Amino acid sequence: PFPPAKAMVCFGSMFIELPKAKTREMLWQDQEELDEEINNLRKELRVKVNRLYEAQGKPELKGFNLNPMSAEEMKLINRILEG
Repeated sequence: PFPPAKAMVCFGSMFIELPKAKTREMLWQDQEELDEEINNLRKELRVKVNRLYEAQGKPELKGFNLNPMSAEEMKLINRILEG
């Protein structure tokens, strides 16, 4: 048996049947937008935390401006560690 060519997608409180390709495209686009928004919020948070520490007279946090490794970088690190 072949998998159905359509998928059920929930929009609010209703389900809509859409082609799988369109559903996949919509999910990828939504995920990219969410990732971008998360990264922007992280950048803003760093600035706000630094301002807060400055206002309190504390030194800037060390290592707070580090960026997480990408999935590709993690794969390379794991490959190196495995031998």
